[in-house]
Amino acid sequence: MKPTRRSVINTGLLAYPALSAQNLLADTKASSNSVILVWLPGGLSQLESYDPKSEAKSEIRGLFNSIPTNVVGTHISELFPLQAQIADKFTIIRSMTHRFTDHGGGSKRVMTGKEPKVPTGTINDTPAIASVVSKQKEKNGSIIPNNILLTDLGINSVDEYALGSAFLGSSYDAFIVDGDPSAKNFKVNNISISDSIKDRIDDRIQLLSQLDKTDRKLDYSQSMTAMDNFHKKAYDLLTSSKVKDIFDVSKEPLSLRESYGLNAWGQRCLMARKLAEAGSSFVTVTLKNPPGSPPDHSYYNWDCHAVNCDIFIDMKYKANFYDQAVSGLITDIHNRGLDKNILVVVMGEFGHTPKLEYKEARGKIRNGRDHWSKAFSILVSGGGFNMGQVIGKTDANAAYVVDRPVTPEDLWATIYRHLGVDASKVIYDLSGRPIPILAEGKPIKELVA
Repeated sequence: MKPTRRSVINTGLLAYPALSAQNLLADTKASSNSVILVWLPGGLSQLESYDPKSEAKSEIRGLFNSIPTNVVGTHISELFPLQAQIADKFTIIRSMTHRFTDHGGGSKRVMTGKEPKVPTGTINDTPAIASVVSKQKEKNGSIIPNNILLTDLGINSVDEYALGSAFLGSSYDAFIVDGDPSAKNFKVNNISISDSIKDRIDDRIQLLSQLDKTDRKLDYSQSMTAMDNFHKKAYDLLTSSKVKDIFDVSKEPLSLRESYGLNAWGQRCLMARKLAEAGSSFVTVTLKNPPGSPPDHSYYNWDCHAVNCDIFIDMKYKANFYDQAVSGLITDIHNRGLDKNILVVVMGEFGHTPKLEYKEARGKIRNGRDHWSKAFSILVSGGGFNMGQVIGKTDANAAYVVDRPVTPEDLWATIYRHLGVDASKVIYDLSGRPIPILAEGKPIKELVA
């Protein structure tokens, strides 16, 4: 009697996380294009970054000045001198906008390109874009996972950042790499196996090979994956020293590593470049919990309420690590001639209020900004797109878009175009109902023209 798909699964092959993710495995020619999403949880203040307003009142302008970049007429915060030197290699979009001001709702709105049913929480009711890409690009020919999340130690759920695959199923969740790649004891889980279980995996691969190839179908819920096409590469992933090297930033030249910053943020960005270059379609890098020993009145993410931190102390500390990591990533991609293949997007779920708020805490009157989604800034680099420009404009206080509003759908339409994903296709929910990959949005013309 031939084993059924259920009997194969019951043998426990899918119990190994590195083998259970369908996005780790593929069997056709790879697309060469990739996306690196640098995610800033909590939301980056537009006024302290890419849309400073030097002429505004002090309660709007804040403490920091703007500086010119190497693109005539473009100014950014003085906190980012390294990025100012390479502004010709990126484009700033100052007119991103949506209507969700809760962290959960804002994250889901941005990560899915759709309006969430619930405005709070980070569990998606529709799949994150990274998961959609994982499904659409699952046969990309690379043994490297094509949906990867690089994040802080102990983060073991994609729901932390609204990256869940919803009705597509966990097969399309990101492969999580948590921890500090600059640490001597850093280890990537799930890409190595002990001798004690190699024989058991070999036995399961033998069992898989017995499946009748003429009588296998995926059920529409995607609750079980077509392991017959993938088992060989699953084993290769677990045992390949080449794969381990791709995750190992210590093998890169010291001078290159230093250009990113020898810390968690910098080395996480370096790892992202290595993974994208190796064939991963979508790599999300989270910059949370800044390196070193943050000063008093700072905060672990970018949520710069006065109740959380003093925005000026907080930004001044974070900016050094952030500026080096982002400029190092962009410069490295261009130096390697990968700027047509790799698209870098740097953003959070929203921006912050133009008017400063104040709160006394621990003997200090702290400056802060509340959530604000009506207008915020993001950075885009590479993808073969038009760089060295500013898209969109806000009013004198960086509060409202006055020219060229850009929605998350527009951004994702641009990203799908780069990846060769047909956004007009549909995916199916658990009831079998067709859902458009992207119901609205058009590629950002200033980038793609």
